[in-house]
Amino acid sequence: MSTTSSYLFPPPAIASLPVRGSTQRVPVNRIFCVGRNYHAHAVEMGRPVDKSVERPFYFTKSPGTLVPSGATVPYPPETGNYHFEMELVLVIGKAGFRIPPEAAHEHIYGYACGLDMTRRDLQLVARDKGRPWDLGKDIENGSVCSEVLPLPGVVIERGEIALSVNGQVKQQSDVDKLIWNIREILADLSLFYHLQPGDLIYTGTPEGVGAVVPGDHITGHVAGVGEVTLTIGAGQ
Repeated sequence: MSTTSSYLFPPPAIASLPVRGSTQRVPVNRIFCVGRNYHAHAVEMGRPVDKSVERPFYFTKSPGTLVPSGATVPYPPETGNYHFEMELVLVIGKAGFRIPPEAAHEHIYGYACGLDMTRRDLQLVARDKGRPWDLGKDIENGSVCSEVLPLPGVVIERGEIALSVNGQVKQQSDVDKLIWNIREILADLSLFYHLQPGDLIYTGTPEGVGAVVPGDHITGHVAGVGEVTLTIGAGQ
């Protein structure tokens, strides 16, 4: 019996991302997202962060939500407030557990530019009722990512992060404004999970998040990493 015939249904394709300058691709294992990791964004969401008494928090998105930069995606169902969130994406290249901050660079393969698309109305209802964020965050076609720039061992500490909708700047900040930086994120997240090659970490979004509608074109970039684009299509 062949391997494929042992499955009742065809297994899903492996989610993957292109690598700049290579014909090989990064197989995506898991998608982790850091919540409220820029002070100004935390304030605009009505939940200021005090790093002295808090630690990072996370949510996950299925690899099945991944779409490549340049795609056109349908406006999602059951929302009237679909938001963009521009993020620097960290790509893990070496397995690690309980990683000390000073060793974080050993586990980095590279970086990408990402959009954490969000049904904001559903997320806020869930947040205010103390429910999981899945319906607001783990959205079909909701994890947009550019090609991966290989930067093994490099810890990005600064660089402009910005996003425009239809040519108008909506988000503009710097990676140096992360509340928890790359080393701190890796060290903390690896206390909970055995990080694996192909894990993606969306590191957080700056202030200026907002809604898009069908026909809108999003363009975002992180200095020294690249660009991500997305077009919002008609609803289903």
